[in-house]
Amino acid sequence: MKAAEVLDLLREFYRDKASIRERHAAGARFVTNYDFNNTYQYIIAREDVQLRWLADAIVDLAGAVDTVPDADLTPTGKGEQAQRSILTDDSSAAAAFVDRWRDRVEKVTNARHRNMLRVILGETLEHKRFFDLAVAGREDLLGRRADGAGTDGEVLATRWVE
Repeated sequence: MKAAEVLDLLREFYRDKASIRERHAAGARFVTNYDFNNTYQYIIAREDVQLRWLADAIVDLAGAVDTVPDADLTPTGKGEQAQRSILTDDSSAAAAFVDRWRDRVEKVTNARHRNMLRVILGETLEHKRFFDLAVAGREDLLGRRADGAGTDGEVLATRWVE
């Protein structure tokens, strides 16, 4: 694979992953369950790191990083029904992302870039697993609490309220 082809692939991969990250940020505004929302924050933080890796690789190849628009999300239903639809859609989107990129990543001849992309695909599958567990009602996604410990209430859609 020539450097120009790798650059084009990395830029396309970046745009695709950045769009998913924006979708997760939009979804987190509607997912009010404390544990599920914490999981979204974890996933978004990992995706920020992944996008930084991709941006660095693109710049190293003398390319420019594209911006993606914010996601516009209108979930179906309200409350728990809306949460479930968002989580289900995000699980499906993660699977589709991996399916879309798996074969193309394996054709990348630069080992450093190929391995970076493999790590991102692997972490995306981990995120899919989180979404699936949340849909199933599991709240111990990022770890277990001591017996009897828990969180009451929900998170707010915006961080600052005045």
